[in-house]
Amino acid sequence: MRLVEVMIPAGKREAVLKTLDDEGIDYALTDETSGREYTAVVSFPLPRNAVEPILERLREIGIDEDSYTIVIDAQTVISRRFDELQEQYNDTNESDQRIAREEIQSEAADLMPNVRTYLTLAIVSAVVATAGLLLDSPAVVVGSMVIAPVLGPAMATSVGTVINDNDLFRQGVKFQVVGFTAATIAATVFALLVKSLYLVPPGLDVLELGQVQGRLSPDLLSLAVALGGGIAGAMSLSGGVSAALVGVMIAAALIPPVAAVGIGIAWGLSDVVLGAGVLVLVNLFSINLAALVVLWYMGYRPGKWFEADEARSKTVRRIGMLLVGLLLLSGFLAGVTLTSFQTATSDQAVRDEVNAVLSDEEYANLSLIDVEITREGGPLGSQTDQVVITVGRPGDENHPGLASRIVERVRDTTGQNVSVQVQLVTVQTAGGSSERVAEPVRAAERSPFARARDKHGGAHSSAVPGQTVT
Repeated sequence: MRLVEVMIPAGKREAVLKTLDDEGIDYALTDETSGREYTAVVSFPLPRNAVEPILERLREIGIDEDSYTIVIDAQTVISRRFDELQEQYNDTNESDQRIAREEIQSEAADLMPNVRTYLTLAIVSAVVATAGLLLDSPAVVVGSMVIAPVLGPAMATSVGTVINDNDLFRQGVKFQVVGFTAATIAATVFALLVKSLYLVPPGLDVLELGQVQGRLSPDLLSLAVALGGGIAGAMSLSGGVSAALVGVMIAAALIPPVAAVGIGIAWGLSDVVLGAGVLVLVNLFSINLAALVVLWYMGYRPGKWFEADEARSKTVRRIGMLLVGLLLLSGFLAGVTLTSFQTATSDQAVRDEVNAVLSDEEYANLSLIDVEITREGGPLGSQTDQVVITVGRPGDENHPGLASRIVERVRDTTGQNVSVQVQLVTVQTAGGSSERVAEPVRAAERSPFARARDKHGGAHSSAVPGQTVT
């Protein structure tokens, strides 16, 4: 509920009071004695969803922006007539529980910090997120989200569009562009310092870090996360409730990928930069699009009727631009999703074929321990490079035909002349102790690409037939 205070200009007292009486609103009237053009101040409580229609009625009789109007959040109103008014607006506006246009404009402006604070928090959050990714620490990454100032600019951009507040819109866009540019530069510089000062182990493979891997291959599910953040942000803002937790959700979709871009630049990994960069843009566009659509759907429009057509055309145009950007980027997401599906299907098919070989009666004592599949390529396409299959056996018996059968089945499944290594692991258990000895049965001929990589110094681990690895 809200408490509204309006300063009544000279000559408007009777019209204002008649309007409030017609609406069944209790009010308190105080004479204004400052000697200016105002003669009285009227105060009255309203349900939250009644503020905008009542202010519209007052504007129709001449209470415009030149008059002082204050809307205050009221905790409790004890009044039988107010209860009746609340029931009336709940009945007529049951699905319209949003705050007034003036309130949401003020709320969006309040979410915008000053430039120094915004840039400082953006840079610090990017640095903390970069440290969290390199430490592979989810807790540190979450901490970076809490301090990231990403909610305000996104909401300001959307609110400024639907109510035709050009200053608010431009400020939101400027903050988003400058903020994410500064965050990316900060993440890159910090990652370069970490690498050059050996604050992480030399030779660290950042691709093996779980927190980095999660930002390398964005798929279509990333759209759901970002769209949900934008919808939640708009709903919380229009509902007049705290948006702090929603800000953390939106930051979760933006700040860690920015940090991953910085790490990719510092380590010279173009695939990381591409994947994480696309994820940042997809999430940014999705959040702005979702917030814009929700606010327009909820009925937010400019205060002046002659601005409505202009606001509508701007909204439609900006929604179209965001949709075009998302459609272009969604092609990348769709490719990543398809690649992930094909990879998972291919890997499962390899495991199924190995299990099918081991299901024969002559291999009844054998069991599949592990299938390690190494792939080459980027997020939009990869191919199997090497398959290492580990089979357990209860004793020292040999199975000379096993490796060739598995190699043949794997190559038929993948459709590629991949390198396949089959090794037997002898498991002996006696007196509560166990020992496992791995013996390569046969290392299949390597692919031409893999041989070329070895020729130029590429790393490859392979056991010599007859070698025993404990």
